[in-house]
Amino acid sequence: EAGKKLPFQPPSDYWLDADEKKAVVDKAAAYLKTRQKDNGDLAPDPRVGPGVTALAVVGLLRNGVAATDEVVAKGLRFLETNVKPDGGVYSQGLATYTTSLAILAFRDANTGGRYDKVIAAATAYVKGLQFGGDPTRDVRHGGAGYGNPGGRDRPDLSNTNFMVEALLAAGVSRDDPAIRNAIGFASRSQNLASEYNTQPFATRTTDGDRGGFVYSVTDQDNEKSDKRTPTGGLRSEGGMTYAGLKTFLFAGVSKDDPRVRAAVAWVRRNYTLAENPGMGQAGLFYYYHTFAKAMDALGEEEFEDARMVKHEWRRELFEELKRRQAMDGSWRNASGAFMENAPELATAFAVLSLSYTIRRPA
Repeated sequence: EAGKKLPFQPPSDYWLDADEKKAVVDKAAAYLKTRQKDNGDLAPDPRVGPGVTALAVVGLLRNGVAATDEVVAKGLRFLETNVKPDGGVYSQGLATYTTSLAILAFRDANTGGRYDKVIAAATAYVKGLQFGGDPTRDVRHGGAGYGNPGGRDRPDLSNTNFMVEALLAAGVSRDDPAIRNAIGFASRSQNLASEYNTQPFATRTTDGDRGGFVYSVTDQDNEKSDKRTPTGGLRSEGGMTYAGLKTFLFAGVSKDDPRVRAAVAWVRRNYTLAENPGMGQAGLFYYYHTFAKAMDALGEEEFEDARMVKHEWRRELFEELKRRQAMDGSWRNASGAFMENAPELATAFAVLSLSYTIRRPA
């Protein structure tokens, strides 16, 4: 009845109006149109490769923008021009990132099997970037690095989480060795000493870092790394913790698993949208997108933090992004770390994050 006070706070998908979100997305889409080059590229520098374009295409598609939209259609054509004979989708580097994101874009636009062959080849390519070796001796086993053509590098959780998401989106089974091995690497990237992680840094973690995830386990052997803590451990980071949590959940690790419970406990202690915990403003928009994906997968519409404060996280994320949006529809990070001061990249991450602010049908 009109004027009657509800005895409960409605969940986010009831009190965040779809038109309200659409208005923010439409402004962002209009901005991206002004930044897109004639060839469809949205990167601020062509040397960056097709990753920014793929990220923007995925974000727009997941917000209901049609594949026939000019920005999306031109972006897809640009991605097609970056498909290589080896199956990868890249230009000069960052092959794991760019190919993984391209798989997501092609999958979301794959009407009538248009991109079936491209996705299959890209999937095989990404699998080939995963580190092998002896899982009992090589900390890198199951992880993925940048995958730069012409040489392999050290793996990290960021590249690995994109790889897992792309493989699963392409239809790879959760039981596939590539996914299971990646879960092993993600487990070794968590600040949690257990049967899954016997790395030295995990035994030196502090209570504040426990349960969170680190960027690269190889940093434990680098005395100059700024990721190391005074106790000899590695610092947990917000963006990486949500990346690790979503990787577990996407790959079917149970919410009752001690690794998932520890990660959620870290999130409860560090819940915030004001910064990227452990990193400040650096990588903030990357953080928003891993936050959104992990929270969506976790499935708690009202998330209670360690102070017993309940958060309608979808609405809070929407409000934070809306507050940070510039008049021209873009987002930009004042911090230049990870290129987020480039509005094309920050806007692409923000648009993708917005797609999670209204609960999708089961």
